[in-house]
Amino acid sequence: MADGDSGSERGGSSGGGGGGGGGFHHYQRDQETQELASKRLDIQNKRFYLDVKQNAKGRFIKIAEVGAGGSKSRLTLSMSVAAEFRDYLGDFIEHYAQLGPSSPEQIAQSSGGDDSGPRRALKSEFLVRENRKYYLDLKENQRGRFLRIRQTVNRGPGFGVGAIPGGMQSGQTIALPAQGLIEFRDALAKHIDDYGGDDEELASGGGAGGYSELPEGTSIMVDSKRFFFDVGSNKYGVFLRVSEVKPSYRNSITIPFKAWGKFGGAFSRYADEMKEIQERQRDKMFERRPGGAGGEESEGDDVDDD
Repeated sequence: MADGDSGSERGGSSGGGGGGGGGFHHYQRDQETQELASKRLDIQNKRFYLDVKQNAKGRFIKIAEVGAGGSKSRLTLSMSVAAEFRDYLGDFIEHYAQLGPSSPEQIAQSSGGDDSGPRRALKSEFLVRENRKYYLDLKENQRGRFLRIRQTVNRGPGFGVGAIPGGMQSGQTIALPAQGLIEFRDALAKHIDDYGGDDEELASGGGAGGYSELPEGTSIMVDSKRFFFDVGSNKYGVFLRVSEVKPSYRNSITIPFKAWGKFGGAFSRYADEMKEIQERQRDKMFERRPGGAGGEESEGDDVDDD
C-alpha cells in the first residue's frame, strides 16, 4: 500500500464523512480503483505525486502536481504510455544537460519580452495514444527552465459538461522544474519496473495470445523524418505502431497484427506499381531527348550505312 503521505486524490477530500451524492460516487470510485504504490517528490516549492493505480481496465500511473497554494493538476498514463513517457524524459534530460547557462537576453527572446510566460520552447515533443494527447515542452522564464507537460483527452462529440465542439476537452498541465527531471524520471521508471511487467504479462497472456517475446523495434531515416516501427501488445492483441517523427512533429498509427499481411501486400503492390510508372516515365523522357530512340542519332546511322 502507498505511504501515508501519498494520495494525490485523497488530499483535501478526507475531511468530513457527510453524505451527499458526490461523496457516495467518490466512494464508489475509490472501491473500484485500487492504489498499489505512491511516491512523493518535493521539487522547489512544489509537490509531485506519482501513484500506481489499478482498476478493471488495468494498471495506470496518475501524476499530480500540488502547488504552494494547494492547487492541483493531474495527468494519467497507461503503463505502456508511461514507458514511452520515461524514454522521452531521457531525451529531455540529455538536451537540458547540453544547454549552457541562460542569459537575460535569451530569456527575453524566448518569452518575447513578456515576463508572464515563455513562448518559444527549447525542445518539444508530443505523444498521441488512443484518445489522449501529451505535449512536452522544455521552456524557460525568469524563474528558470522547466518541462511543461499538457494532456488533452478526446471524450467524443458532446461528451460531458464543458466539452469543446469536436469532442476535445481542455486538458491538464503540470510544470516540472528542470532540476527535478532526473529524480522524476527515476521515480517513474521505478514504478514501471515494479508494476509494469505484470500488467504487460496479463495483457499478452490474455488477448495477445500469450507471446513471451515480440520482434524488436526499428527505425528508418528519410530526408528530415524518422519512422519508428515498434511491436507491442495489450489486452486486445499484438499491434505495430508506426511513428513519423520530425524535430517539431510526431504522429503515430497503430496496426493490429491481423492486418499486417494486408498492409504489407498493399505496400508491396504500390511499390511495384510505382516502380513501373517510374520506368515508363524514364523511357518517355529518353525518347524525347535528342539522340534518343527514333531521334537524330538513328538518322545519322542510316547515313553512315549509305
